[in-house]
Amino acid sequence: MSTWETLPAQFNVATWFVDRNVAQGRGASPAFHYEDRTLTYADVQDLANRTGNALLELGVQMEDRVLVLCLDAPEFLGAFWGAIKIGAIPIPVNTLMRSEDYLYFLQDSRAKAAVISAPLLAEAGPVLARAPRLRHVLVAGGTPGPHLSYESLVGKASPRLEAADTSKDDAAFWLYSSGSTGRPKGAVHLHHDMVVCYETYAAQVLRMRADDKVFSAAKLFFAYGLGNAGYFPMGAGAQSVLSPHRPTPDGVFEMIARHRPTIFFGVPTLYAAMLALKEPEKRWDVSSLRLCVSAGEALPEELYNRWRERFGIEIIDGIGTTEILHIFLSNRPGASRPGSTGLPVPGYEAIVVDDEGRPVTQGEIGNLRVKGESTMAYYWNKHEKTKEALYGPWIQTGDKYWQDADGYFWYAGRADDMLKVGGIWVSPVEVENTLVRHPAVLEAAVVGHEDGDGLVKPKAFVVLKEPAGGGAGLADELKAFVKDKIAPYKYPRWIEFVGELPKTATGKIQRFKLRA
Repeated sequence: MSTWETLPAQFNVATWFVDRNVAQGRGASPAFHYEDRTLTYADVQDLANRTGNALLELGVQMEDRVLVLCLDAPEFLGAFWGAIKIGAIPIPVNTLMRSEDYLYFLQDSRAKAAVISAPLLAEAGPVLARAPRLRHVLVAGGTPGPHLSYESLVGKASPRLEAADTSKDDAAFWLYSSGSTGRPKGAVHLHHDMVVCYETYAAQVLRMRADDKVFSAAKLFFAYGLGNAGYFPMGAGAQSVLSPHRPTPDGVFEMIARHRPTIFFGVPTLYAAMLALKEPEKRWDVSSLRLCVSAGEALPEELYNRWRERFGIEIIDGIGTTEILHIFLSNRPGASRPGSTGLPVPGYEAIVVDDEGRPVTQGEIGNLRVKGESTMAYYWNKHEKTKEALYGPWIQTGDKYWQDADGYFWYAGRADDMLKVGGIWVSPVEVENTLVRHPAVLEAAVVGHEDGDGLVKPKAFVVLKEPAGGGAGLADELKAFVKDKIAPYKYPRWIEFVGELPKTATGKIQRFKLRA
């Protein structure tokens, strides 16, 4: 029987991932490598305890929310585990967003405190005063300005901290999930959820062990990265390599060659970019790797084959969601079916159903539903959205799938218009709304379009106010305009000027016709 099935009613997950490693004699063992520093498990415990005590001294109490806008750096670990240990609720958020996004997160969550990495203050700082319930801002890794210094407060706090008497079913942390329309939704995760994901996927599929060292290109604020580089290695007593920098193809190869990880977590777009470099296998030594993992978007069979031919290492492809917290369908090391998403991870069930919820026949495309103990409790303050997603113990992921005769699941697209770009959700509506703010644009529609590697990127169809004004110069201007207004990864890679957009009788854009 798994640990998560026998957890006591009173349970604080920080004790399982942080304190347990020290209690079992791993206090002096390396846990995290960051720039030129190594944090042992005792260092992580000390940082979490001091951060928890610093938050308590500021008046942060059980169930209060703490926004975590941090790079992959020690302050993330301190804020995340320290908040959980005192029974507060950390909310890691995307470090690539814009000021108004951060204001929304603060207002929606009613966060009492925020821990922010100094380089991210430039974007978040201007809106902090507009969040009425935000009482304290702790700035880490640089000049705090008018705010509190994270290092100063934590340095003075006590290194001893008793875990709050939380339940295994208490809220532990939130992660925001984007939708095709409307604002992001706060998925509420419970204290037992991370234990479930570690013991099912990390322990049974990846077979992670104490002598592993992991490096994840996906950052800690993602559900994917939080497991990969955060709690998975801690569950195994292993090591993790953190980088605050954007994961460029050559930068990732440098990190692998320098730190010698045994498991690397990436996304298909990054694997394609790494393969596009000139003779990478001759420039960097990746022989330390025993496994590569992919999620975030479907991995094309051709990419899987090219990577294996070039480096002799398998990419294990799977799918996870913010709502289910980590990967629930996955291929298996040594038993991959390239192009498929694999089989259910032990502890999860998956079915393909029609629009009425009835199982479809084998080979027929339908809606993917999943059942597993790591599924979110609900969306914060989004009752109708919660009802749309949850069907008793099952959650409908929004993905279209079909299943072959051997039980393998094959991705067939989205039930809505959402796009996965480089492993990150992009709402076409948000990009369209940004494009029409440009004075030359009358209307816009955005759909997914495959690039040369078979990966989906946004493509915009644009109707101009002055039809004769379209050209390469304006297309480049529109791309730059979008990059400036919303998170840059969302910009359309192609822009096609058209005379009109296909619409229904009620005026709704028919994106499926543009995709075709």
